[in-house]
This record gives sequence, C-alpha cells and structure tokens, in this order.
Amino acid sequence: MKKIGILFGQEDSFPQAFVDRVNQKAEKGISAEFVRLDKVMQAEPLDYAVIVDRISQDVPYYRAALKNAAICGTAVINNPFWWSADEKFFNNALAVKIGVPVPKTVILPSKELPDDTTNKSFRNLAYPLDWNGIFNYVGFPAYMKPFDGGGWKEVYKIENEKDFFSKYDKTKQHVMMLQEEVVFDDYFRCYCIGGKHVRIMQYEPRNPHHLRYEHGKAPAAKKLLDTVKDYVIKLNQFLGYDFNTVEFAVRDGVPYAIDFCNPAPDAEVTSVGQENFDWVVETAADYAIERAKKQKDGLDNLTWGEFVKTSAAKTPLVAAPPKAAAKADVTVAKVEHAIEDEGKAKKAKTTKAPAAKAAAAKEPVVTKEPAKKATVVKEPIAKAVAVKDKAAPKPKKAAKK
Repeated sequence: MKKIGILFGQEDSFPQAFVDRVNQKAEKGISAEFVRLDKVMQAEPLDYAVIVDRISQDVPYYRAALKNAAICGTAVINNPFWWSADEKFFNNALAVKIGVPVPKTVILPSKELPDDTTNKSFRNLAYPLDWNGIFNYVGFPAYMKPFDGGGWKEVYKIENEKDFFSKYDKTKQHVMMLQEEVVFDDYFRCYCIGGKHVRIMQYEPRNPHHLRYEHGKAPAAKKLLDTVKDYVIKLNQFLGYDFNTVEFAVRDGVPYAIDFCNPAPDAEVTSVGQENFDWVVETAADYAIERAKKQKDGLDNLTWGEFVKTSAAKTPLVAAPPKAAAKADVTVAKVEHAIEDEGKAKKAKTTKAPAAKAAAAKEPVVTKEPAKKATVVKEPIAKAVAVKDKAAPKPKKAAKK
C-alpha cells in the first residue's frame, strides 16, 4: 500500500477534503492520511510515497524531516530543497530571463545589523547607496516588502522619498525589496498544480479579504487569459513548483507577474470560494495519486525545475522549453454576483525621484566612510573601517532574540 500524507498547520478545510477525496477515488494500492511524525531518524524513510507540504516554511523541524524523507525516496510536494533556496527577488530575476513581465524591483540591505554581525561584516557594501539611481529606476509610488516573505506581512506602500526613509527605518533586520507599483485594470490569482493544471481566478486585492474573489468585473478576454496561462506554466516549470499560485496585475493589456513564490497558497473554502475550492481539492488529489503511482523507493522522486536542470547541464536557460505545455488543463472561475463597493484603480503617475537629501542619516547600518574616487584600498582594512563620520548616527544593534 502506498500512502499519501498531508502535512499542515492551522488550515482546516483543505487538508481533510484532500484526504477524503483521495480515498474516495479508491485507487488500488493507494490511500491518504494526515502525516504523523513520532520520530525522524537520519537516512531512514518515512512511511509515505508522497507528502503534500503545507506548513514547513514556518516549522524548520518539518522542513528537515521532509528533506530526510526525500533523500529516502518520498515524493514531496513541493521540493523542500528548492523551496528552502528560493525567494521572491530571485523569482523576479528568473522571470526577466525567460521573458515574463515583472515590475521594476531592487533589493535593499537590512536597516539593522543581523544577529552576530558588526559593522565590519558590511565592508563590501558601498556607502552611501545610490539612492538617486534606485529611486529613478523604481519610481514612486512603490511597494516595499520582504524579499522572502508572504501573507502581506511587512508590506508598505511608499509615496515618495521621505516616506521611503521613514518606513525603511521600521524594517529592522528584514531584507526588503522596493518594487514599482503597477496600477492595474484587472488582476488574476492563478493556481498551478503539477506544472500543467491551471486555475485562473479574477481577483480584487483592494477588496476586503473575504470578497477578493467576488470582483464584479466583466470576464477577461480569451487572448489575455491565454497569455496568463502561458506565463503561469512557464514560471512554474522553470521554478519546479508542483503546487503554487501566481498573481498578475494587468496594466495596459500587459499581465505583470506580481507574486509567484507561494508554494503553500491559501486554499481555505472560506476565502477562495466553493467553486475554486472544489477545483483545487480535485486537482491536488489527482496529481498526488499520479505522483504516488510513479514513485520508486530509494530514488529521487522530487520535481526539479528547468532552471536547475539547465544549470546542471551547463546549457542556456531559455534553450530548454517547458515540458507538457501543450497538455495544460486550464479552467477559469466564474463570478456569481458583483460587488459594488470595491477599490477603484487610480491613474498611473510617473514621478522622478528628488535628490536624496540627508541620505547619510538614512543608510542601512554600516560603517560610515567619506566617498573616495580610488577603487583600490591601499590601507589595511582594519584601519579603514575605524574612520568616523560625525554626520552619521551611531549604528543601531538589533536586540538579541
């Protein structure tokens, strides 16, 4: 008997519905249950052919257990090694390389020193940062958010340079991204399962959370939906995610991928609605059964994306076309009724960033040194970092946890 397990946290409706649906299908030699861990021994397998992971991003113990299970042959959905390595800024860079539109984005150093570091740990970081170059590239308004976060935590809307520095000061040890605002005409949230099954859902992120799928908009044009489908499949096949969501903001007919690092996406019936919930339960159950049938003990049964495959093969990234694109299974969610009071899109503004005034007082915490034209430091580093800058405040040291 091959067992399919689901590892989950606080969610309620999806895990039980998933287990019930797999078992209802009554595939010979396959059953499903909640994962139970009473011990994890090194290099010893867990009793599961497939595990659907919904929580290890928040529980390091689970992530370690899943890696151990994977090396012993369990097919983990999603690949715990890749999930551990991935983050949103890399996602954006990959999207640019494979031709998927994304907002202009830069990454910023943490405002406070990370634990167990000092000013000397940041001797390679230029001072001051090129704030004018950063602001002119991204523009205002913009959004600032953690480069590896999710769930709308620590997300800030930035109106101008002064607003940026005020909010950047609050980000503590988070490594943040500053991202161009895309003022959108339409918005989509898309499930992708198995790199081939796509559920396109029109979505309104400016509505209250429980009304975001009830957007009140006319159905999108087929040409736009086809483009969205193609981008969803391409992103997930290059990243190698088995279960993910991709969000698009449509500006002037162009879908920009806003967020596509969601390997444990919300699937609660109370938030996604019954029709979308039924689709994700059915599709996830079918895909898990498919993976269980293919699973072989003692082998690598994980999904590795085209980025990893081309890197290992030393071939160009775009030379390997995504597999199974022609067999994509795409459905589009319907809207049963409109919501009158929803957020209104504002006209896009293009604003050039003003000169960065008093930037020295707003820098991430690093040693403050006067600018030098020379590119080669001829003095010992220890002496160079001792230079004091009276105009800059003393670095703040983050409290030890």
